Amino acid sequence: MTDIKSAWSALGGDPALLARTSTVVREGALTARLPVRELARACVGACALAAAELAAHRAGLPDVPAVRVDDGAVAAAFGSERLLRVDGRAPVSFAPLSRLWRTADGWVRTHANYPHHRARLLAALGGLPEDTGVVRDVLAGRSAADVEESVYAAGGLAVALRTPEEWARHPQAAALAGRPLVERERLDDSPARVLAPLTGTPLLPAAGLRVLDLTRVLAGPVATRTLALLGADVLRVDAPRLPELPDQHADTGLGKRSALLDLAADGGTFEELLAGADVVVTGYRPGSLDRFGLSPRALAARRSGIVVAQVSAWGARGPWAARRGFDSLVQVATGIAVTEGSAGEPGTLPAQALDHGTGYLLAAGVLRAVTEQTRQGGSRCVRLALARTAAWLTDGSFDAPAGSHATYEGPGEWLAEADSALGRLRYARPAVSFAGGPADWARPSGPWGADPARWA
Repeated sequence: MTDIKSAWSALGGDPALLARTSTVVREGALTARLPVRELARACVGACALAAAELAAHRAGLPDVPAVRVDDGAVAAAFGSERLLRVDGRAPVSFAPLSRLWRTADGWVRTHANYPHHRARLLAALGGLPEDTGVVRDVLAGRSAADVEESVYAAGGLAVALRTPEEWARHPQAAALAGRPLVERERLDDSPARVLAPLTGTPLLPAAGLRVLDLTRVLAGPVATRTLALLGADVLRVDAPRLPELPDQHADTGLGKRSALLDLAADGGTFEELLAGADVVVTGYRPGSLDRFGLSPRALAARRSGIVVAQVSAWGARGPWAARRGFDSLVQVATGIAVTEGSAGEPGTLPAQALDHGTGYLLAAGVLRAVTEQTRQGGSRCVRLALARTAAWLTDGSFDAPAGSHATYEGPGEWLAEADSALGRLRYARPAVSFAGGPADWARPSGPWGADPARWA
């Protein structure tokens, strides 16, 4: 399947294994001006192939199981946070102050879903009340660049709308230019990883792996949700002072456990978790967790053989590396919103494809790192950035795949329901699929922070 070739190559995969993939192309899925469907298919396909490769290795199979990528399943998975229902209730997506606003010279996109981001946005605009009309009037009198800088200086989130050409001239775009889609690094010469052979069905390539999930929002949680599907024991850990959005947690919490831990006050408990972890996944700004000893090399020094996976909005280099960011902001800054609409009326992608796509690639990077460790040893680090995925979407070439063709008729057949402690959940079924692999998560989502901060 030629459209996953570049993703698989970025992961360091054997090109001969691409012959194990097939596609069900569904016209009408993830329709956009940019090749969103092709990117989504490539990310999910590469992740499924990485899972199948590790499963074959652990089970001693003569061939890697066949991978099947269905555009319908991929489209449903990429819209999972919108398709979620809890006792029939639709999810709350964006808060009223998270939107595009007209400015005196263009547009600006703000993100204020979390209370602390909302408070900082309003403070940066002069201590405004939480009133969309008042905010609209104030922003209409200011330049987009001024809003971008003042809000970020206050710790909030806002970006000015840029055309693709304007973004190409930006120093952060220059910092990303030439960087690989998936950054892979060997951190030390620790011995080769020894994994127990897989027996029984379904094939769970990540069985026995303990994943410490220090991620928030979407890309990181999508990655760890995928690892949980594939059999990993995933423990998500959040700071008590930073509560998660309930619907977002319900969508990305499938297969995981969730605990609260103050790293500053209870470092001992974290060290106990780290001592038993095989993988640490972080989704915070580059360097922001270093003070807790969570840089890749610091983690590897304390836990030999660890796999560290990092995802950020803007990348680990450049003037925006330390800035917060979300999919919607990256779309606006990098010119995607102009391409999908115009400079006068910005558009959006049909899904938060940068988040989801990056999440599947991050999970694939972890799986490939584990496979490589079984052969060559070494602690490993994998890094991805939403803005780098955006560059791939906007300048990458995606070939038309061979395979069967059908019409996309909506997500219905890729939805499932389950009872949970949160209520009756309707959720998107997994898009990652290979012969003999899991068809669903072993457990539904539970309440945020309800589990103890220890391994099962």
